[in-house]
This record gives sequence, structure tokens and C-alpha cells, in this order.
Amino acid sequence: MGKVVMYSSVSVDGFVADDNDQPGPLFDWLSNGEFSLDDTGAVKVSQTSYDCTRAYWDQIGVTIVGRHVFDMTDGWDGKPPGGMDHVVVVTHRPQPDGWDPEAPFHFINGIEAAVATAQQLAGDRLVEVAAGNVGGQILAAGLVDEVRMDVVPVVFGTGKRYFGTVNAQHLLEDPDVTIQGNRVLHLRYQVRR
Repeated sequence: MGKVVMYSSVSVDGFVADDNDQPGPLFDWLSNGEFSLDDTGAVKVSQTSYDCTRAYWDQIGVTIVGRHVFDMTDGWDGKPPGGMDHVVVVTHRPQPDGWDPEAPFHFINGIEAAVATAQQLAGDRLVEVAAGNVGGQILAAGLVDEVRMDVVPVVFGTGKRYFGTVNAQHLLEDPDVTIQGNRVLHLRYQVRR
């Protein structure tokens, strides 16, 4: 089974979006370089960020998101973001009316079932968990192996927290990756068991 990795860009004060679910400058680092991370050419980063991020993206087989993110993005029009093979949506509600049943999206009730489904679909590849409430729940359940953050030099003050509403202490190992890009610091921590 592949590793389960919680990931997002994050402000230095720990937010993945503002109070209105807007990322603001958190994704500016994805457009301030000359090396294209995707086939569209819209996502361009510095060489350092490219080397770090492209290697990570190439390992991801499945992304887990909450229904809120799915709804905000309109389900990426049925095409998983970033070239992922599948998206697992944690939700208590059924798939939207008119949703294409052939789209590689899986609507799963409960975090444990969502992680199990994602690991089965991913095989040896990584399972990425979007940071926020669902990510925090999966961390609290002891199902996250690694935490990755792209820390951006901005302070939001309030907003949507990286770890969601988790209110218990969780220990991480010392960072085993610390890479400075252009307006971003890429960090990787193993979760202490």
C-alpha cells in the first residue's frame, strides 16, 4: 500500500484559505517561475519548486477531498486535478444529480472507508489527502503517514485551518525535507507513531 500524505499550501499562521474559502496569495508561487508543472503551461514555478513538486505529483495515485472542496470546484468537471487517476470524495451525500458515473470519482461515507478505497485504487502510489477538515480527521484517526506543506510568506489571521478542527496534539518527526523555493518553503514531516 502507498503512503497517505496530507498536503496543501499554507500561510505561516496555518491557514489554507481565508474565511470565504479563497486561497488568496497561497498559490502565487505556482505562477512565479519559468518551469511548467503541468501540460496546460498555466502552473509555472522556479526550478527548485519544480524539482520538489513534480517528483511528488508523479507519485500520487489518488486524492482524497471532502464534499465541500468537491462542490467548490464543481468536481473539476469530472476530471481529477493534476493528472491524478482517481478522486475519493468523503461525503454523507450521494453523488450529484446528473454526475457522469464513468468519471473516476468515488463518493464514500466515512474517513476510514475513504482511505481504504483510496489505498486500493492507488496500489503502491501515494494517497494524497487535502488538508482542512477531512485531512485533520484522517490525521486524528491515525491514518496519515506524512505531512507536506508548501508554506507561503503570508499571514491570514483567520480562515480555514490546515489541520481543520483537530484539537488534539499530534507529534511529527523533524522535517526530513526543507526546500526553499521562490516565495514558498516546501516542508515534509513523517508522522510520529
